[in-house]
Amino acid sequence: MEDSDIVQLFFARCDDAVEEVREKYGRLCYGIALNVLNNAEDSEECVNELYINLWNAIPPQSPENFKAYICKAVRNLALKRLEYNTAERRNGARVVYLSELEESGDKELSAPDNMSGSEDDRLGALISDFLREQKPECREVFIRRYWFMDSVEKIARDCSYSESKVKSMLFRTMNKLQVFLRKEGVDI
Repeated sequence: MEDSDIVQLFFARCDDAVEEVREKYGRLCYGIALNVLNNAEDSEECVNELYINLWNAIPPQSPENFKAYICKAVRNLALKRLEYNTAERRNGARVVYLSELEESGDKELSAPDNMSGSEDDRLGALISDFLREQKPECREVFIRRYWFMDSVEKIARDCSYSESKVKSMLFRTMNKLQVFLRKEGVDI
């Protein structure tokens, strides 16, 4: 079923809408949540919460890119769950990913919570602009690591690269991103 048809099912308040999302994107959403949380039970809960949120949000929202919309939504739910789970311990997967960003010297990217909504939107737009200028393979590796939070090992395996090549690509792309952001006036 096409995404536009699924959205129309939500607008018609048809119960099949959630089942269609589950059938078409359930594994993808679960994988995103699992990459963030590294916990099957919490990941399943995030995906189920996604279905409820979709039911409540559509309508009035009518996402143009439904797949991107649900991927972002489940990722945000998983990040909130991870923050909740690690509130007192301050450890876990997200800290590892953020420490990679900090090692590159990019404090803006490693601490998005201190930014206002408009600054956050601007930074997101700048990063999108930057990534559009990169080679497709570098863009894919970067997005898989920092958006989908795939492990270096998984990226290397799926893309038929060595782990050292993936790490090198991430390092070079991050350095280029820092230069780009400085040119755009983002204080790093």
